[in-house]
Amino acid sequence: MELKRLTSENPITTFECGDEDLNGFLLDDAIPSAEKRIANTFVLYEDSQAIAYFCLLTDKITKQEVTKADWRKFRKQFPHGKQFSSYPSIKIGRFAVSNSQAHKGLGTNLLNWIKLHLLEQITLPAYRFITVDAYMEAIPFYEKNGFKPLQSEDENRNTRLMYFDILSLVE
Repeated sequence: MELKRLTSENPITTFECGDEDLNGFLLDDAIPSAEKRIANTFVLYEDSQAIAYFCLLTDKITKQEVTKADWRKFRKQFPHGKQFSSYPSIKIGRFAVSNSQAHKGLGTNLLNWIKLHLLEQITLPAYRFITVDAYMEAIPFYEKNGFKPLQSEDENRNTRLMYFDILSLVE
């Protein structure tokens, strides 16, 4: 397997994960997003076939995104020191595994690799969390991999804002 950053020099022409939005992003929007410096997309290949991808961008968790009760619960992670109205994070903008590789553990392995890779990158700006707007059907996958919902009020929407505390890997 080989992981490559997607560029206009190595575009993807086929990918099928069973979700039209995720397929469409990779095939149509990922390269323009990178060229506009919005998000970088990385593709995992096996035998020159794209079998999974993810994109990363900067993000923050802000007080304005959640109810007061949810914000109080979230801030309990910072018992001492200065409290802020937002906390830096890296967002997984898109994450998909091809139908041919689904339900084989590849998604969990790739997500674990992302977490460890981000933790070890000393040249990245500081961040505390990894966030994702999880599709409803993907919430169990993210929960299994240590992500928590940030807010209680979005539990009946198409996506749910979830976060992973990167410090949980070093504690």
